[in-house]
Amino acid sequence: MLPPYPFSAVVGLDDLRLALLLTAVSPGVGGVLVRGEKGTAKSTVVRALAALLPDVDVVRGCRFGCDPAAPDGACPDGPHPADAPRGRRSAALVELPVGATEDRVVGTLDIQRALADGVKAYEPGLLAAAHRGALYVDEVNLLPDHLVDLLLDAAAMGRAHVERDGVSVKHAARFLLVGTMNPEEGEPRPQLVDRFGLVVTVAAPQDAAQRAEVVRRRLAYEADPAAFAVRFAADEDALRARIAAARRAVPGVRLPDAELDRVARICLAYGVDGMRADIVVARCAVALAAWHGRDRVTGDDVRDAARLALPHRRRRDPLDPPGTDEQRLDEVLDAAGGDPPDDAPPPPDDAPPPPDDGAPDDTPPGGGPGGGPGDGPAGGPPAGGPRTGMPPDGTPPDGTPADGTPADAPLSGETTTAPPPDQPPRTSGAPAPAAPAGAAYRTRALRITARGEGGHAGRRSPAYARRGRVVGSRVPHGRAGAPHLPATLRAALHRGSRRVTRHDLREAVHVGREANLVLFVVDASGSMAARKRMTVVKTAVLSLLRDAYQRRDRIGMITFRGRAAHQVLPPTSSHETGVLALADLRTGGRTPLASGLRAAATTLATERRRDPRRRPLLVVVTDGRATSGPDPVLVAPALAGVATVVVDCESGPVRLGLAGRLAAALQADVMPLERLEVA
Repeated sequence: MLPPYPFSAVVGLDDLRLALLLTAVSPGVGGVLVRGEKGTAKSTVVRALAALLPDVDVVRGCRFGCDPAAPDGACPDGPHPADAPRGRRSAALVELPVGATEDRVVGTLDIQRALADGVKAYEPGLLAAAHRGALYVDEVNLLPDHLVDLLLDAAAMGRAHVERDGVSVKHAARFLLVGTMNPEEGEPRPQLVDRFGLVVTVAAPQDAAQRAEVVRRRLAYEADPAAFAVRFAADEDALRARIAAARRAVPGVRLPDAELDRVARICLAYGVDGMRADIVVARCAVALAAWHGRDRVTGDDVRDAARLALPHRRRRDPLDPPGTDEQRLDEVLDAAGGDPPDDAPPPPDDAPPPPDDGAPDDTPPGGGPGGGPGDGPAGGPPAGGPRTGMPPDGTPPDGTPADGTPADAPLSGETTTAPPPDQPPRTSGAPAPAAPAGAAYRTRALRITARGEGGHAGRRSPAYARRGRVVGSRVPHGRAGAPHLPATLRAALHRGSRRVTRHDLREAVHVGREANLVLFVVDASGSMAARKRMTVVKTAVLSLLRDAYQRRDRIGMITFRGRAAHQVLPPTSSHETGVLALADLRTGGRTPLASGLRAAATTLATERRRDPRRRPLLVVVTDGRATSGPDPVLVAPALAGVATVVVDCESGPVRLGLAGRLAAALQADVMPLERLEVA
């Protein structure tokens, strides 16, 4: 087996290395989440950490790694006597793959022994293997929801509870949780991120000499791994000894009341939720002091701990871009002041309140990515402002002048039209300034009614899955899932036998929920810019994006205006990217609705080849009017069989019903824009 890449041979990545070392010193810090683009050595550094973890004493023969000095009283392999034989092994680094099943993670009934020997035997999972070691989850943001729930429970309680397949087991599962992720593929659930004590963002070095050294060391390691490991053996031994010494020193490190008060004031001023942030910062500061050989926490320890533990804990909206509050943290830390004396008196009752929980100085006007004048999440009007209906002046909101000429009638930018009263003069073929979105609201549920194959855990559409309501049984193919005991017994009786064999095994068929690919096709023509209609439309799409985030869907976005359609967002799991693409969406020109539908058909065909089990849900946001290109009804056959919803943006007292005509051609449901919001 090849030696791992040495931890001490990693070039740069100081924050990441420090965070991993601190969690090795004090596992109570709560683990590390590493965010970074592909090719930034995230996995290499995490795997290198395993060689530095101290060895552990175990009860020999215990599959759950019990400590002989303090064995788990509920260990399924116990109880262990005081004189049980002991062993010593390296701390485990268990990797949890994205495609892992629930029974592989928590363990399950040993089906073969149950059928062959007639005993109820428990087969441990990865949580048992990771006890007293590290659990490494690569691409943690792609982990299915039900596995995330299992990790949350185990990380919070330090124990795994298994209640399935007739098995009821509890065992210790205390591990160092380390996850890596690529932000381009979407953010993990906020609940999971909060369980990580520290979050570090890494990037490739920008110094040419440093990049050259990275390549030089990597090539040397690949040419002769053993010789490369020997080259850094002394540094590895020194790190290993320093970790062990710091672990022994942690119980003796003193956290003065003044520094604890500073921790509380920083967390209050930064506006974090709950108390986990305070506890993590305090534990991290203690670990930092032990790592540096001090017996007392200082103000510098608190500042460094806050920089590692707080930036990911202040996001208010799940679709807010992460990592936007570093400047706010700097302001809070500066306001916290320097090193106070140990006997510093508590602040008086009439002391000024902590710094206002406002936005950083570089936030664009309006507070959101759209830079609009409002205070909504995307820079739009406040939450209580109007979303639908006619404008205050009573003018029809479809932007049609009194003479009946469409607002986007010119073919190019060579002529101009009179803009609506609330829009600045502009060339009709040129895009208008990006309109802000309003505050997102709760939308009506859009679902695919037919059942899928359950290849993607989620919450939108019904599907045959590993979890959910039992609707039948079947002969298992490959590794069996949850057994269907009545069907198994019937199969044995059908053979005329009272003994159940493995050939009689039937697994349960469940119907649960799955995630879909939600593809938005949005009309961005000139008519959508009139009378602030685009603000209403953007608010609706923003609300649908949030709904897709909550249901774990992949999303994509196509817009059409002028003479062509544009794919502004390829299908992705990054809903934050969708919000940014929506904020930059501009309007202008004619309405090539047919081009938008053709682009959607092409995108869906490509995604179907990549992942046949991912079912698409097409959401067309338009008023149905087409002023450029062929009749969109002629393109409808290209989308046959695709579940579609047409959100009708037409408004005003006189409506042409063109969106309804398009919906009929697509065999789609039609939903007026004003009915999208749940009352």
